[in-house]
Amino acid sequence: MKKGTKKFLCTALTAAMVLPMVACGSNGGNSGSKSSAAGGLDKTEVSDGGKVLNIAVWNDEFKSRIADHYKDYKKIDDNHGKIGDVKVNWVLKENKGNAYQNMLDKKLPNNLNASKDDRIDMFLIEADYALKYVDKDSNVALKLSDLGIKESDLEKQYEYTKDIVKDADGNIRGSSWQACSAGLIYNREIAKKVLGTDDPVEVQKSVADWDTFNATAKKMKEAGVKMTATTNDSYRVYSNNVSAPWVKDNKVTIDKNIEKWAKDSKELVDAEETTTSDLWSDDWSAGFKTANNDVFCYFGPAWLINFSMGNAPGSDKGDDGSIAYKGGWGFTNGPQGYYWGGSWICAANGTDNKSLVKDIILKMTTDDDVMKEIATKDSDCVNNKTVLEALASSDEGNNAVLGGQNPYKELAAGAEKVDMSNISKYDQGCNEAFQKAMKNFFDGKTDYDGAVKQFNKSVKETYPELK
Repeated sequence: MKKGTKKFLCTALTAAMVLPMVACGSNGGNSGSKSSAAGGLDKTEVSDGGKVLNIAVWNDEFKSRIADHYKDYKKIDDNHGKIGDVKVNWVLKENKGNAYQNMLDKKLPNNLNASKDDRIDMFLIEADYALKYVDKDSNVALKLSDLGIKESDLEKQYEYTKDIVKDADGNIRGSSWQACSAGLIYNREIAKKVLGTDDPVEVQKSVADWDTFNATAKKMKEAGVKMTATTNDSYRVYSNNVSAPWVKDNKVTIDKNIEKWAKDSKELVDAEETTTSDLWSDDWSAGFKTANNDVFCYFGPAWLINFSMGNAPGSDKGDDGSIAYKGGWGFTNGPQGYYWGGSWICAANGTDNKSLVKDIILKMTTDDDVMKEIATKDSDCVNNKTVLEALASSDEGNNAVLGGQNPYKELAAGAEKVDMSNISKYDQGCNEAFQKAMKNFFDGKTDYDGAVKQFNKSVKETYPELK
């Protein structure tokens, strides 16, 4: 989830300075465009020669990737930089309350009507709502082929990362530097105490499926340890393994695996083997600290280990009291394979920085050297099979937070198995509404049916067109 690169840039900038304004598509020019019936753009316009690059993001992750890895980027201040003679503006809008998507929904369909310097040139998206922006009818994200990027340029990427950003005709409209397959991250000290071993292969036997996982939770309770910090820890593992999308033919259906999460979680809460704390809350992250050595495991990908669970041993911040600092976490597959997160770079229809946008996407998501740099310096699981294969069999892939364990073999295998056939453009809203409604069920404020009614009401308010 985070940084950037170099190589094509000199030629890209030269081209940007000498190429005339070019518009691709049936109409071309800069005469503006009306929205299509789907609320998107009815023509495609892309050109070179721009002097301002506007990049829309919801946090600082991509900004730090660019600053750390895109060698020609020069920081001016927190919200501005330069690449050659092109000024870079970071258009930041946090995603809380859907604010980031609301901003995109306002700007992107009107991008061709904005002045060249005010147009969004690039924007980032997440898997939960990717389909909304790569839809061919909305046409707000350019096909990568409009930039001159070929499918063969992406041949080392994992298929699921390409499937997420394909339109109905199979055109790829975004690219990611991350392969966010995930697993179970466990406390090694607790594993030794309760399970008699902290070896990943042996620990996996105690969490191999949900029945075994729940049985192990009882052992943890007897030892005075919570199995997980919150019910929300395991949600994405269940929701990534559904048999059908949230929405089909405008009808919302709660999958049996998501219903199983609710029922399993209720039993864990009632047995005091987990809590109902919010994800990202202080109560949730308290288990990261050695002083609160009472949570056995968390579920997550590589970015959670590096960015959320503390500093690696030897950090210049010193001993912060975290389990991560002491190399006290281990990694194993857990009950089911899944993925969590990832950021995709999209080129906005209307950009006048075609060559630069192309270069950034290629460098940030396909360059072997940059991918290895991101993996080794940021402990991120990169979207490059060649790089991950090399790291999996090298000490360069060892992770200090994981006590020197190399997780890349498991992460790479997990990325091959991710199935995106059941995603929908309503996933973020439905997932958030369901978890929020089920908290009342877990806390004993309503029964399951009552929580479902609350969920239905919330979804109807967010998506009036659904039933």
